[in-house]
Amino acid sequence: MTRSVGRDNAPTPRWGFALVGRDRELGLLLDALRHPPAVAVLEGEGGIGKSRLVREATAALAAEGRPVLAGSCHPLREPFPYGPVVDALRGAGALLPATERIPATAGALAELLPDVADRLPPPPPGPHGPRARQHRIVLGVRSLLAAIGPVVLVVEDLHWADEATRELLLLLARDLPGRLSLLLTVRTEDLPPGTPALGAAYRRPPGVGGATIALERLTGPDVRALAEAVLGHDATPELGAALYERSQGLPLVVEEDLRTLRDEGAGRDPVGRLRSARVPAGLSEAVIERLDALPPNGTSIAAAAAVLAVPGTEAVLAAVAGLDPEPAADGLTAALRAAVLAEAEPGHYGFRHVLAQQVAHRHVPGPLRVRMHERAVRVLQARTPAPLVRIAHHTLATGDRRAWLDRAQDAVRESVALGDDGTAARLLRQILDAPELPDARRAEAARTLAGITVNGVDFSASAARLRLLLDDPRLPVAVRGEIRFALGVLATNQGGDRTGFQDLERAVDELATRPDLVARVLSTLALDERDGATALARSRLDRADLVLRDSTDEVARATVRATRLTVLARDADPGIWPLLDRLPREGADAAVLRQTARALFNAASGLIMAGHDRRAGPLLAESLELAERLGLTNAVCFGRFALLHFDFFGGRWSGLPERLAALRAEYPEMAPVAEVKEELLLGQLASAQGKFGRAVDHLRTASARAGQHAQVGYALNVAAGLATVRLAQDEPGKAYTAAAPAVASLREAGTWAQAIGLVPAAVDAALRTGHRDFAEGLAGDAEAGLAGRDAPAAEAELALARGLLLLEREPDAAAGHFADAHRLRLGIGRPYDCARAAEHLGRALAQRRPEEAGGYLAQALDGFARLGASADAARCGRAVRGLGLARPEPSSGGRGYGDRLSPREQQVAELLARGATNHDIARALVLSQRTVEKHVAQVLRKLGTVRRNVGKVFPGGG
Repeated sequence: MTRSVGRDNAPTPRWGFALVGRDRELGLLLDALRHPPAVAVLEGEGGIGKSRLVREATAALAAEGRPVLAGSCHPLREPFPYGPVVDALRGAGALLPATERIPATAGALAELLPDVADRLPPPPPGPHGPRARQHRIVLGVRSLLAAIGPVVLVVEDLHWADEATRELLLLLARDLPGRLSLLLTVRTEDLPPGTPALGAAYRRPPGVGGATIALERLTGPDVRALAEAVLGHDATPELGAALYERSQGLPLVVEEDLRTLRDEGAGRDPVGRLRSARVPAGLSEAVIERLDALPPNGTSIAAAAAVLAVPGTEAVLAAVAGLDPEPAADGLTAALRAAVLAEAEPGHYGFRHVLAQQVAHRHVPGPLRVRMHERAVRVLQARTPAPLVRIAHHTLATGDRRAWLDRAQDAVRESVALGDDGTAARLLRQILDAPELPDARRAEAARTLAGITVNGVDFSASAARLRLLLDDPRLPVAVRGEIRFALGVLATNQGGDRTGFQDLERAVDELATRPDLVARVLSTLALDERDGATALARSRLDRADLVLRDSTDEVARATVRATRLTVLARDADPGIWPLLDRLPREGADAAVLRQTARALFNAASGLIMAGHDRRAGPLLAESLELAERLGLTNAVCFGRFALLHFDFFGGRWSGLPERLAALRAEYPEMAPVAEVKEELLLGQLASAQGKFGRAVDHLRTASARAGQHAQVGYALNVAAGLATVRLAQDEPGKAYTAAAPAVASLREAGTWAQAIGLVPAAVDAALRTGHRDFAEGLAGDAEAGLAGRDAPAAEAELALARGLLLLEREPDAAAGHFADAHRLRLGIGRPYDCARAAEHLGRALAQRRPEEAGGYLAQALDGFARLGASADAARCGRAVRGLGLARPEPSSGGRGYGDRLSPREQQVAELLARGATNHDIARALVLSQRTVEKHVAQVLRKLGTVRRNVGKVFPGGG
């Protein structure tokens, strides 16, 4: 027999049912929620017992002193973004600390939480606009939950969540406060096919626990155990078998049957009574039997509750039922006593489960059901503000489809105005499914859906509906072009789908009557760098300018101008500088200035890659200032990411991972888009610091994301990083494997000025693996590709590649190329790159001019040491000692050092402080694993600490 669990701490439900068959699930759920940060997802069909399990778990947690905040999503709701989370936070008043201990960002929630607004900081100043507001609310929710401390946030029925709530929860789950446990319940069968519960794919970040628990139906023994708990000795094995046969293990049906048997008394032959039911076995039969037992007024109130579909007050139920107050009160009382209805919240009554509500709604006779929906419309129209979504729902149920179309479109407009694009999209899909929809309104609805789908998180259902519309002959050609434009942007931005560019190319012809949109489509196409599209970029922009020749649309002109500057920077075209100077910075329309901010950022990013750091830095700062002034949250986030990468190039490495983590926490909504930038930067930094295993992990993660971008630059940079790490690990075969496909992409794209690190790494790997023809061909192609371009960084890398090709046969000529690389890199101002070039030059000069070589190697060694590039410093130090320019260091642990660290132990300690593994240290210092183990033991003994604390006690471990 299955043992009941969770009842010692959990309150007994009002009907006295035990919890059976859920030992494992309850244990998993409690274990997850007790160890924050955690995200737990409870999945299962309707009636499977998700809410019951949540009640058991949260009651147990509350008994332990862990606060619980809970909110629910509803199938019929008005546009109210973040509603379930706001409902949950309304109960947080008693948990709030003193106002001065609440972060200022939580003040953004004051408008949503008026009951506790006086306990929150003042609303923070900031830019306006929906994205900026969303960003402030996301930060506000996170900071408020963090300030509360240990807490469990429960959001039930996520399948009914609005898009804004789903996105908020997704962003919160990606960056949980350290003491928060998040519990979500969802009916996966009610989600659109292929749609994740949070609207986008979610992976628990490192350090976040949790569980995804799928509830299954009860077994036969479980059902018998539940029957015994309710009916005692009357629960015979035969009765248990009959209950299981009727319910097929669905707990809601079992409970309804048991409730009936208990209330009526098991009596004689309960098995026969169950099996002789007039209707088929299942939930409908159980619910209908209870409805039929109500007095007439109770039946009317239950019918009204079924029609309303959401909990209503006594007065609203009476009005919809068409009853006077006194008989309505009697009917409501009867329905409550019969457990047909329940008090969902103080003064609001409805069915305990949506499945029961649906059965009851079907049970209401058609004419009566229509009259009740008509009364519901009148009741709701009298409210201020009128709940337009619910009014549209009830209007449709009356059969008046013409009136429903009007009211549904009113609800769409309200939803869009309130920023609830998810509700608007759902209504628009319903409207577009209406066969009687006039063509003009169909076009308007299609255009609106296309517009909001591009910026949505839960876009799959709308995208599928829009795709079907493309074959609708009733739509004007231009509207089909707008839809195709939206689908193309969506495919390329959200998933790296190459078919998106095919949509964009077709949209150009369909939008022939809309020059402003044609220009935008061509501008988007010009950014494609794959499948040979790079060569078409300038002709597409020229065509866009031609299309706009007679246009007065300054925003479209600014869009094309920004894209042209992006392309010029990508190509390191010397003609970019005067165009940058002519960009409008002040006084223009805000939409034009947004394009200026985009142009400045993209140009600065491309110019940094080309090696114009000193001129690009001010452009990047200017773009960031303009984006902040205009409230462009995404642009601000990307600008700050770019500044961190700029710091990496400039050798400002101190605290760089922590600054990245802080930026990610500040902009959690940008995590999926920014992940490739972050992982690339962390991989490059780990590689330079000698943490090769960690570098490979970061770069592999970046590689998985980089392939989704229309721009090849990220993929090329990631491949260069992987090849560089493999070379440092003395694995040239793996380096060549990483570099060769990227070189093929580079040749096809022709973006030679943007492929930082790839050409010299690929040449080095090719030479070490016997592919000299490949290396020479690549250097020749790079030289041809850089002709006429102003790209000092790429020129320096080409010089390095030329030096590597000549090093064995003509070391003096190789030294000349390395000297060119060193000179160019000094002019750019990147300390790490300068040190690498100086090391190459020193090694090339070592045989013929050792003293001069020693100077360059000493310069490189000093540069590596200043940066904390331990592996490079160790390698360079060996070269210096090999020339006899410095005495060999004493062996580690020798008598001359006592309790002080020897030079070798200092190198080991520095690598330990930076998180390097023994394997990384062995690779970096060219030592055996056994020798590394001895050094590590000596370091830990002398520092008097354990491995994880070396960074705290070793002075050089910053």
